[in-house]
Amino acid sequence: MRIAIIGKGSVGSALAGTLGGAGHDVIFGVRDPSGGSLDGVPLATVAAACEGADVVVLATPAAVVPAVVQGLPELEGAVVVDATNPLRWESGPVHAPPAEGSMTAHLQALRPDLVLVKAWNTFGAEFMAASEVSGQPVTLLLAGDSGAAKERIGALGRSAGFAPVDAGPLRNAALLEQQAMLWIHLATVGGQGRGFTFQLTRS
Repeated sequence: MRIAIIGKGSVGSALAGTLGGAGHDVIFGVRDPSGGSLDGVPLATVAAACEGADVVVLATPAAVVPAVVQGLPELEGAVVVDATNPLRWESGPVHAPPAEGSMTAHLQALRPDLVLVKAWNTFGAEFMAASEVSGQPVTLLLAGDSGAAKERIGALGRSAGFAPVDAGPLRNAALLEQQAMLWIHLATVGGQGRGFTFQLTRS
């Protein structure tokens, strides 16, 4: 697949390495593409990166992602993955979503033409880079209203070593963001460190 990753911070860079390593054509979409590449991944403007993309991953800070989404070109045939988490800090992370209840629902309201899936937001960049924990694939929760879109992102995740799980409709993006708040709390003020993730296991 052709994957455009908007943002080249820790999340975007980790996913770029993992998805590129799985054989996908990955490109960063950034405001300033000077330099040409980052760790071997090409840099382009957001519009140029999105051209012909099968998947567009939003990996910018949550505070700026609405403006980024409003500026996206038409993305006919592409699935947009929201990997962001809106929060504020009050002695720990506090879920701070827009009025729609989650960042993903807000983005869908801003751009009803986009096909959105919430994914890659419930664990740290370490597991986006490694895609496994204790020898097992990392559980990748997906929320969205399009079954076909979730199947595409699930296939992408499996190709890179994740274990995708359908977490329900777009409204459940709020639950995934809240799970992220718990992960961030435990990883920081909870004293557990970043070396863990929540896994779906079976007996």
